Amino acid sequence: MEKMPSLWQAMEQKGYSRREFLQFCSFAAALAGIEASGIGSVVEAFETKHRPPVVWLHFQECTCCSESFIRSSHPIVADVLLDTLSLDYSETLQAAAGHQAEKCLRDTMTKYAGEYILLVEGSVPMLDDGIYCTIGGRSANDILQETAKDAAAIIAWGSCASNGCIQSADPNPTNATPIHKLVDKPVINVPGCPPIADVMTGVVTHILVFGRIPELDSQGRPKEFYGRRVHDTCYRRPYYDAGMFVEAWDDEKARKGFCLYKMGCRGPVTYNACSVTRWNEGTSYPIQSGHGCIGCSENNFWDNGPFYRHLASFPGFGIESTADRVGTAVGIAAAAGVAAHAITTNIRKRKLIDETMDESAEAKRKGGDA
Repeated sequence: MEKMPSLWQAMEQKGYSRREFLQFCSFAAALAGIEASGIGSVVEAFETKHRPPVVWLHFQECTCCSESFIRSSHPIVADVLLDTLSLDYSETLQAAAGHQAEKCLRDTMTKYAGEYILLVEGSVPMLDDGIYCTIGGRSANDILQETAKDAAAIIAWGSCASNGCIQSADPNPTNATPIHKLVDKPVINVPGCPPIADVMTGVVTHILVFGRIPELDSQGRPKEFYGRRVHDTCYRRPYYDAGMFVEAWDDEKARKGFCLYKMGCRGPVTYNACSVTRWNEGTSYPIQSGHGCIGCSENNFWDNGPFYRHLASFPGFGIESTADRVGTAVGIAAAAGVAAHAITTNIRKRKLIDETMDESAEAKRKGGDA
């Protein structure tokens, strides 16, 4: 079997300095949720472990996951995908075509059986023997079964591969099926439409460093990135707690950045790292740009009702269970015993926000007078 270079050797051959390599290790550790004390193990792993071959399959999807991944803020795709990994097959990113491309796939599965990482983008149609998605005359399911058999790890990129996404929405005309329901091996689901680029990088880094899949939740998602609700870390959360909501897309409350919950935001029921990791080099995420979360990392999000329909209630504690009444009937809610403390706290929050806004307006007025 041809021996592949280690990650450090591959980077050194490309002209990276030792300092750049260590910076790469530090960033990779941060993405994978590894504490500073564990960076040494990352360096050791990257120095000694060979570059894992990667097979990247595309089925029923729009390629937004690939588009997201190649826009990872840092390390850029050349560092992660081309220099750190060995991308042996990808219908989207490879230069080879036709028989030459298929030979690359065969060679990888033969030479590196039990070692290559399988990345799958898109759902698999199972109706009518899978004729709705074929590559080289073979159905998506046939290709999946063959490549998954000897893969060291399988990652389902995006909601299409993780839960079916729009292809499986009612009435699911092609019987689009997520990857984990078709293979008899553990699958790491990285949902999102698309998933966050740095989350994708972090998942791959975890496998490279530890040689095993990360801890997963009940939906097969890495807990390090899908362990908290978008709502829990949202910068608009104080407005939610204070009962200050946007009522219409163009109202004054929207311009002031109030909570989007009443506009249908699904942040309270969506688990993802959007509000922490963000997009476009950490610049923003949908809620910050003024649009509510549509819950794209959750199962069946296309069938969970219109995106802009207000969720009347959702499971939670204290103030969250009566969000519709916050700010309009807090006196009644306060009578609910243990909820009294929560209500009082949120009234103080609202008062503080109002005072801050008044002070800001006064400062602007005085500045204008000057």
